[in-house]
Parts: sequence; structure tokens; C-alpha cells
Amino acid sequence: MPGKPLVTGFFHEPTFSIFYLVEDPATKSAAIVDPVLDYDEKSGRVSHQSADALLDEIARRGLKVEWILDTHPHADHFSAAVYLKEKLGAPTAMGERVVEVQKLWKQIYNLPDFPADGSQWDKLFAAGETFKIGSLDARVMLSPGHTLCSITYVIGDAAFIHDTLFQPDYGSARADFPGGSAAQLYDSIQDILALPGETRLFTGHDYMPGGRAPKWESTVAEQKRANKHFGSNPSREQYVKIREARDRTLPMPKLILHALQVNMRGGRLPEPEDNGRVYLKIPVGAL
Repeated sequence: MPGKPLVTGFFHEPTFSIFYLVEDPATKSAAIVDPVLDYDEKSGRVSHQSADALLDEIARRGLKVEWILDTHPHADHFSAAVYLKEKLGAPTAMGERVVEVQKLWKQIYNLPDFPADGSQWDKLFAAGETFKIGSLDARVMLSPGHTLCSITYVIGDAAFIHDTLFQPDYGSARADFPGGSAAQLYDSIQDILALPGETRLFTGHDYMPGGRAPKWESTVAEQKRANKHFGSNPSREQYVKIREARDRTLPMPKLILHALQVNMRGGRLPEPEDNGRVYLKIPVGAL
């Protein structure tokens, strides 16, 4: 039987994101999944309020963080992985196909000297690779579609499914970013839904349809029964038609051009220029 991690979700209201603290109760070892670095696009101010709240909780529980895990380079928030590594000393990780995303976005940002080799992370996971968090077994599933390199972390009886499925009343994630594919997303979701029915699923966002309170946990059985896009068991072709029609109505995330140049660096800001100030680069008309 898989272990049962204690999972605590932290809802980041400005970006509707959820980041996670995953604890092995038997050893007090832990991992962090998809941490958020606060950024205000109006002032250009970066702050660590959300990451510091997470650090306070880790200290309160007396946990030893063994991994800082990102599921993909996010388009709607900056990753706090580097900041947390500086504070905790834990290695950072991403899926190995992130190099494909880096190669794509270095062209969009016109960064010819950028090293698109994944060296910005301590560990690049291959599909099917396994690792440990304390006594908990963990493994990596390749889950492309939302991005080229998206992965799912299965830790004990919990799966961190990022931007694939959301809560059943909202459906599934968009697939229209550079490198995205609705057909690949369908296949990735089918792989997730093939997990045991009692597997707990933790999503990367919640948009609170109807004004309800934020939620981020479901099960495979619940998603198969009630998901807005998959409860009817659509064919691949049916799903692609629904997903692509929906994506054509969605605006781009307001931070996508801000965030990808940070997240393709593993959560690092660009190097300061000769006046000591950091600048973000916005490619006009790129999307």
C-alpha cells in the first residue's frame, strides 16, 4: 500500500494558485511543490511574503525539507524555488523536458546566450523516475499538453497534477500556450485517471466558479464521475474540439511574459544591469 503524506495547500489569491507542503508523518521529512514568489506587476516589486509564511510553517512543524519541486515553468506566477533553496538548502527539481521549453522561450525573448540545458535546477527528472521523501515512495509521470515539459508527482497516495485537471466543477487546463497541445493534454489526463480511484489529486489552481470557496483536492474516482470535461468520457477528438474552442475565448495570463523569463531560469530574476537594477524583458506582439 502507498504511504499517506500529510498535504497542506496554500492558496495564493492574486494568481489563484495553490502551492503545497508535503510531509511524511513517520520521519518529519517534507517536500515543497510549486512554491510562489510574490510579484506586483504594477510596481515591479518582488516580495517573499508567501514563501516566508511557508518557511514559518516548516519551522513550526520541525520539518526537514528534502525537495523543492516544480511541475512546469509557470505562466501566471514566479517560482520561489531559488529563494527557498537559499533558506533551506534543499535541491530543486523539474522535468527533464524543460530544456525544450527553454529553447522555445529563449527565441521568444531573443536571449541567444541563455543556456537552455536545464542547469538551473539541481535535478531533472525523467518520466518514470522514482525518488524518496523520508519513507514515502515518489515517482514522476510525464504530463505534457499544458506545456511541453509538465510532469505529475505521485507521492504515496497523492498526485500533484498541476495544470491538467482542475476541480470537477471547472474542468481541465488550457493548452494554447507556446508548445501546448490539447491532444497531448487529453492523453496526460487519461494517464492520471488510470491511477487507483482513491488516489488524492491536488491541482495547481482554483478559479472558484460561482463564487464558492477555493478547493484543490479531489480523487480519481470523483474526477471520473463528475469532471465538467471528462465525466462524460469524451473521445480524444471530442475533447480536443471542446478544449480548443474554449481556449480561443481566453485571454493570455497577465503575467505570462513577465513570469516565463524568470521561471525558465528556475526562479531566478535576470542579472542586474550596469546600474544595479534588474529589468524584465517584454517581447511586444510575441503572443
